[in-house]
Amino acid sequence: MTAQAHNGNARAAGPDTPRNDVANKDGTGHPPDSDTPTIASVLAAHAVRTPVSDIPPLALEHAKMSLASTIASASMGYRIPSAEIVRRLALEDGGAPQATLWFHGAPLPVAQAARVNAVASDAAASDDSDLRSIAHIGTIVGTTALAVAEWLNRPGRDLLAAMALGYEVAGRIDESLTPGRMQRGFHGSVSTVFGAAVAGGRLLGLDVAAMTHAIALAATSIGGMAVAADTSCAREYHAGMAAMAGIQAALAARAGFQGDPAILEAPRGFLHAMGGQAIGDIVRGLGDSWDIVTDMAIKLMPGAHPFHAVAEAAATAARQHDVDPARIARIVVSAGVQHTSFGGAPHPRNLVEAAHSVAYFVAASVVDRGFGWDNLHPDKMRDPRIAALQDKVRYASEPPPLPDRFPHRHGGSVAIHMDDGRIHEASCRAPRGAGSRGIAWADVQAKYRELAPRAGLDAGQVADTWSLIRDLDHLDDVAQLARGLMLR
Repeated sequence: MTAQAHNGNARAAGPDTPRNDVANKDGTGHPPDSDTPTIASVLAAHAVRTPVSDIPPLALEHAKMSLASTIASASMGYRIPSAEIVRRLALEDGGAPQATLWFHGAPLPVAQAARVNAVASDAAASDDSDLRSIAHIGTIVGTTALAVAEWLNRPGRDLLAAMALGYEVAGRIDESLTPGRMQRGFHGSVSTVFGAAVAGGRLLGLDVAAMTHAIALAATSIGGMAVAADTSCAREYHAGMAAMAGIQAALAARAGFQGDPAILEAPRGFLHAMGGQAIGDIVRGLGDSWDIVTDMAIKLMPGAHPFHAVAEAAATAARQHDVDPARIARIVVSAGVQHTSFGGAPHPRNLVEAAHSVAYFVAASVVDRGFGWDNLHPDKMRDPRIAALQDKVRYASEPPPLPDRFPHRHGGSVAIHMDDGRIHEASCRAPRGAGSRGIAWADVQAKYRELAPRAGLDAGQVADTWSLIRDLDHLDDVAQLARGLMLR
């Protein structure tokens, strides 16, 4: 099934659209009277009052797909040193046994469990992304929702609704931030935290007032430098902090802790600081479309999502024309990502560098006729055929203009120039696994079966947990799934 993409700048106005002109605010950023809805309160009302029956079946299916992808990616990242360190520190702290550390099996306080699981999923650079900005919203709402739902013995349908609603709020806020927050140097964790707060708050049963404060507290709970995420293991550290901080915001709001309900739109508030655009669009048309359907993409290869489309294009051109890598003069990439500073360098030496190198993605895709789950292994990075080709990869001097302000949403094309003058070209508008292209359960299942055993799950556990995920909307207690992820 292929979802119809929405125009992020053309959402219909709703009856509770807040006033976003700063002239209506006093010096503290508070609205002049309590009857004026704020962005946080409108989003909170949608998150609290939307019944599961009003969430489209495809949105709930995508939530299941996202959770399967998140668990599979966490299995791949389980033994990565950054994930091991955070897990060890959390175990040393201990605390109330509320939610399971995937694969390890030990129960920890719900916020810590979500943090550890989110770090493992993000560490392998194999989780899903929102293609507007490459924020890993699915990882955060999935780890958060499963941890809270396990703790509270909630059914799978409630978990899926919480994921879809958390994704919606985080996606709408991050859409406003794109590309401003990146230009200011902030990582996507500053918006994924809202997904955790809303998903957790929904499962906790927050009312509209408390959910408003959970969103307000999330807005002031986390930072994260984009450059650190591109060059180090800070990326997964950010993911863990977003999951943990979002749950803590929801728990604090449930206990009566209050934030500033107008903090999103206030002068010097969140959106102003992050370079928010089209702020009124954040609350327009709530329920008309669902971001988890239109903009989520499941990674079907590892590494930075902006390069997946050009990797597909490179592999397609190489296969269709049986390209000999030794006869290639140069490879020219034309892609939306060129309009950003995101590109990395050739000859990566580790997972972080390889995950962010367009030259490596393209060269490896040509040599191997595709980019697979093991392409981020150091052995692949040392392949002399790939190494020889990386220096021949370059961006086009005049890339086509973008149709909107979201460079990562658009694919790209690859032209392979041979030494005899022939040119082999291929294009890919969106990578496989993208909502705009349609996500196939067969692709998600193949990913799960390939990656889930890497943490140590046996074949029976892989089959059993996959069945539980596929039937999650009929599962009475999601703790059964969490238990199934414990190593024997």
